[in-house]
Amino acid sequence: MVGGLPTSRLNKRMAELGLCSRREADDWVEQGWVKVNGVVATMGQQVTAADRIEVDKIAQGFQEQRVTILLNKPIGYVSGQAEDGHTPAVALINPRTHWRDDPSRNRFSPPQLRGLAPCGRLDIDSVGLLVLTQDGRVARQIIGEDSEMEKEYLVRVVYQAPGQTTARHPGERSAPLQEIDERDPVSTNVQAVFPKELLERLRHGLSLDGEPLKPAKVDWQNPEQLRFVLTEGKKRQIRRMCELVGLKVVGLKRIRIGRVTLGHLPVGQWRYLSPNERF
Repeated sequence: MVGGLPTSRLNKRMAELGLCSRREADDWVEQGWVKVNGVVATMGQQVTAADRIEVDKIAQGFQEQRVTILLNKPIGYVSGQAEDGHTPAVALINPRTHWRDDPSRNRFSPPQLRGLAPCGRLDIDSVGLLVLTQDGRVARQIIGEDSEMEKEYLVRVVYQAPGQTTARHPGERSAPLQEIDERDPVSTNVQAVFPKELLERLRHGLSLDGEPLKPAKVDWQNPEQLRFVLTEGKKRQIRRMCELVGLKVVGLKRIRIGRVTLGHLPVGQWRYLSPNERF
């Protein structure tokens, strides 16, 4: 406490203010680019909410050069590091796969791959919107501890009735999924046979790993596709939720994160987050 006000580390306070990530804050302090109440800051310094934090324009210039990329991830690519011989999604970020209708004025250059990291997971056989960024502020917005950002999915299901599906451990591999699109023709009417009370349980009332899930928005997109909107991201959450009510997921596509949508971005291609877009 200072003057009756609680204190926190400078890097934590800067992240809370949306100035940068904690790691960036430490780098900037080390470079002498941060002042607190007009005095050059020191590493690990404690500050209060009343303290005035200033960042040098040099640091702001470095930050403006950092890119955020939106990829329509296809089946067969993993979100993060290469695993089990599978290719990481970042391998798709190159000039050949850059969407020609990208409205951004940015042009690809190899330094944009440096430190480019996925914001959240999309399983190897799930498709759709994957965000990769060099900007710690964006990462914190999407996957920070206190983030409640909405993520929207289209989920194709078949109904097997409760007890006929086998609940899986979150790390256990399930059957591969199929490609999915909102314009796909409907072949079965799952909606007609799926009990409404179980739909309500999907929305609120389920638990995973011994913890109750936050309320979700779940509605029918068409007779065999559900639209999920979640504000949390447990491992394989949608598949495991569906298994608890007798549904088997056969296709999963993420179409929105916050206010940013997949739109018309083709599968396997990417574009830059525009300066006027906000999550």
